[in-house]
Amino acid sequence: MTKSTALVVTRASGFGMMLWMPPKTNEIMKALPMDVHTKPNVTTFDVLVGPQQFPGILSIPNGAAGVVVFSHGSDNSRFNPRNQFVARNLQANGFATLLFDLLSESEADDRGNVFDIELLSKRLVEAIDWVSQQEPTRRLPIGLVGAGTGSAAALNAASRRSNCVAAVVSRSGRPDLADDLEYVRAPTLLIVGGEDRTVIELNQQALGRLPRDVRLEIVPGATHLFSEPGTLEQVSGLASDWLHTHLQTETTGSAVFHDRNDAGRQLAAALSALELLDPLVLGIPRGGMITAAVIADAFHAELDVVLAHKLRSPLQPELAFGALGEDGRVYLNPLASDIPGLTQDYLEDERKIQLHEIQRRQRLYRSDHPAAKIVGRSVILTDDGIATGSTMFAAIEVVKSQQPHELIVAVPVTPPSTLGRLQQQCDRVVFLSAPATFSAVAQFYESFLPISDQQVVDLLNSHRSYLPKHERPQT
Repeated sequence: MTKSTALVVTRASGFGMMLWMPPKTNEIMKALPMDVHTKPNVTTFDVLVGPQQFPGILSIPNGAAGVVVFSHGSDNSRFNPRNQFVARNLQANGFATLLFDLLSESEADDRGNVFDIELLSKRLVEAIDWVSQQEPTRRLPIGLVGAGTGSAAALNAASRRSNCVAAVVSRSGRPDLADDLEYVRAPTLLIVGGEDRTVIELNQQALGRLPRDVRLEIVPGATHLFSEPGTLEQVSGLASDWLHTHLQTETTGSAVFHDRNDAGRQLAAALSALELLDPLVLGIPRGGMITAAVIADAFHAELDVVLAHKLRSPLQPELAFGALGEDGRVYLNPLASDIPGLTQDYLEDERKIQLHEIQRRQRLYRSDHPAAKIVGRSVILTDDGIATGSTMFAAIEVVKSQQPHELIVAVPVTPPSTLGRLQQQCDRVVFLSAPATFSAVAQFYESFLPISDQQVVDLLNSHRSYLPKHERPQT
């Protein structure tokens, strides 16, 4: 059933690199070769970035303090001399860098693509996700350096991946073209040449729209390309200082979402590029219904619940050894066999207790309304986060048994260990953060208030007026 791309691990100069590879049915995947170039204290890889497989250059100095992804709206941006100059200076100051092409050569021939900010933004987000999963860089805080229209893409991407983008630098950029300026949480430095009058005005306009730590630096005597002697060195120094200040602390250990509504909005943005067939959004109560409602509103989609309840361990009730779906199926997590005191009799007793709770919720949430039709539709299944994944896996089985057109799991945060299993069980996984350090879902929220049954009922009732495609009157 799965359409998710496969991960292939290769080894290069001591680093374990994971490459996104397109799926090939009934064929064993083979790792693409990666050319490795070594300079003193810096190892450079020629890589293929993200599901689009765009060529890139990943350079990693020893003891890197962070990784900086460059965003430039043209082909061959990895060979752009100004990008390479700034990248070399950042490497010398202890930052890993990724230079890659946001557009193919043929795409860049169409100037409309250079100004297609949404296209550039989506590809940059894919690159950020790729960097977040590579062994040498996945624990490093991420900074973005944008130029031209790539600056607008960098700011959009910083908004959509606020959980992992720690800082943004714009060089002679067009931040005014970004759609998501008001939602950017990363500290942002705008650098413009003193003789670049029009771009100064555009950056000043964007300055007022950016809500958080933001600064405009004007380099005296410099024109748009910083071709004057010493000016590009000033740009590199300003960028390095800004990134050193804001990439010192890894971002994955602290809150990255304001609340569930914020997480839902970011998920909706990450899902926006998908073409869906009569979409249905299913939330796992209770917290997952908040994120589900935001996504449903974004897609003008039908909203419903899918019910699954965790199965509690005998000696540690807070620890789930599995979950029960509303169809009565039991999902056991991989460590269930190691749970002390877990006997067949205990499992059956716990199953009956949780089935009773599921039936109570069915009556309360759905009342006299039937469950939403799933067969033949694009289904987005969401929660406010995943810990062990037990309830999510049970919910996946409930949905898959009803033959959806496709099943997309969308979650704000999940441990990396759970992510791999998710990708095997559904058509697509959309996630915002998969931090290596993970204690509980709540640690990634500034506000994680309890959700009541009545709030779930109210959300469902407020969305009852939506008619899915198969129930709309024929015209």
